[in-house]
Amino acid sequence: MDNSACTGILKGMTVQSDILIVGGGLNGPALALALAQGGFRVTLVDARLAGARADDGFDGRAYALALASVRALTATGIWPGLAALAQPILGIRASQGHPGKGAFPLFLGFEHTEIEEGPMGQMIEDRHLYRAFLDAMEAASGITLRHGVSVVAQETDGNHAQVTLDTGEVLTARLLVGCDGRDSPTAQRAGIKRWGWDYGQTALVCAIAHELPHDGIAHQFFMPTGPLAILPLPGNRCSIVWSEATGTARTFAALDDAGFLEVLRPRFGSHLGEIALEGRRFAYPLKLTVAEDFIAPRLALLGDAAHGVHPIAGQGLNLGLRDMAALAEVLILAARRGEDIASSLVLERYQEWRRFDTVKMALGMDAVNRLFSNDNPLLEVMRGLGLGAINALPDLKRYFIREAAGLNAAQPRLLQGLPI
Repeated sequence: MDNSACTGILKGMTVQSDILIVGGGLNGPALALALAQGGFRVTLVDARLAGARADDGFDGRAYALALASVRALTATGIWPGLAALAQPILGIRASQGHPGKGAFPLFLGFEHTEIEEGPMGQMIEDRHLYRAFLDAMEAASGITLRHGVSVVAQETDGNHAQVTLDTGEVLTARLLVGCDGRDSPTAQRAGIKRWGWDYGQTALVCAIAHELPHDGIAHQFFMPTGPLAILPLPGNRCSIVWSEATGTARTFAALDDAGFLEVLRPRFGSHLGEIALEGRRFAYPLKLTVAEDFIAPRLALLGDAAHGVHPIAGQGLNLGLRDMAALAEVLILAARRGEDIASSLVLERYQEWRRFDTVKMALGMDAVNRLFSNDNPLLEVMRGLGLGAINALPDLKRYFIREAAGLNAAQPRLLQGLPI
């Protein structure tokens, strides 16, 4: 691999690397680890202090990792230390109804036994996942972590990319990767435009303790104002992602814990017995936002910086890890062939690999949300019959199970659990 430093003439302190990643959430660290294992020198810049999300306190945030994502984390060495902290997803139940009135008689049920690969995914808390990434980055010889500093400017030329930090330092690399969220300043500074729309919904996110065991079953309850996901965590706990009309969500978010539970109970139902809040509550406005381009000269976008989707199927982080696996594979193979890893020809391979899958998933989740987030009685009957019909067709059910597990898309090696 050609690890020669770029030769831009810069004044002031500089740090040279092959790839510079802006954004230290989850996708950025995952990419840094995969690239470092491929022989690259990587610098990751995170505006937050590194330990801020890795303390021992439970705050309720968690992720549903598809099976393909678990395989990618296994291939990068992260998952073995997390497996004991995770909850396998053994089944999924999707139904529709109204608060306080129960679910529609017909529902769609998926069982992990319907595919050969085992559990469809794993639930893992944010604090555990981030801590595993942080520990692995600190142990990796090829990664430089700069945290508590922000990028205030960037530029690229034919040889390198460079960013200026709020400390005045200038960092240079052969390639710049933006992993800095839905409003990505990296994308904005590169002049990359976005398309999408506001859903008029806000996601209320928290953790619930409950009386009865969940048996590893995830529930998706479609209500007229938005879906409620009930996702199993270790023990008698679950994570909820409750999408409500924004005005209503603001009212509910302002309630005290007792008031919040009072409005949640008729939506949550009684299938897990008595419920209580655990950890903090969060609120996230929902919108669809997709970058028109995932690449620019010597620049690539990944994760939420490239696409922000509705959480209806819990695919946000999974899409980002698909991006990570594809970009890492493209760059590592290009370097082995002696190519310029930031050339337009190389970066176009990444964009072609990921853009169609991303748009398909984004528009698919958008269509499901629009179809179910209304109280049209005729559509309600048709939706219920449709769920029942899918339930009765084993081959179609298997397709949806494999889609949820991330097994249907053209897969990079990491998503297969294989090293690059």
